[in-house]
Amino acid sequence: MIRKIKLLWDFRGPDALETAKHHTIHLKEFSTLENLTYHQINIHEKNPMLCSAFITVDEKDMKIFRDSLKPHRGELG
Repeated sequence: MIRKIKLLWDFRGPDALETAKHHTIHLKEFSTLENLTYHQINIHEKNPMLCSAFITVDEKDMKIFRDSLKPHRGELG
């Protein structure tokens, strides 16, 4: 069974939601340019001052995303 990894970038402050939304555009662009597949790209709003952008990828592709995009953290997806 292939494990999925969720890579996350956290944004804080009054513009956190808009910044996280904008970051998802870059995640999609990177995936397209590098011809990489992903399962999901989205945002998670924890509260109005803390939002995360995330991408869920197969474990085999995780290092490419991690090394190129420097996520703040990762989770099993």
